Amino acid sequence: MNPVDGESRPARQEDPCRTREVLDIVGDKWALLVVRTLSQGPRRFTELKRAIDGISQRMLTVTLRDLERDGILTRTVRNVMPPHVSYELTPMGTTLREATAPLLEWSVLHLPRIDAARAAYDARPDA
Repeated sequence: MNPVDGESRPARQEDPCRTREVLDIVGDKWALLVVRTLSQGPRRFTELKRAIDGISQRMLTVTLRDLERDGILTRTVRNVMPPHVSYELTPMGTTLREATAPLLEWSVLHLPRIDAARAAYDARPDA
């Protein structure tokens, strides 16, 4: 039962903090970089690994599985030898890319100022 309006709903929909689950995707260290890379079209695992600087094989695997589970991307296995596996954004993944593009642009634009602020903070004697 929803304490606000008294209506019955499944337990998962009652929780107003469910949006936190979506924000966990957006706030993940690697997820948006994977989404951004896949916005250019389907990619194989090795192509993603090369395109995303600093990501380990394990973290890329975990991130891809999580995004697939959440419906952000699809994993396609072509039955050839050796197997050909590719990843592609779903329509929902495309809307995530569109929604987060301004955040990534903001990050690139303000990174020098953030670096300067961090350096100034770290240089303080009380830091």
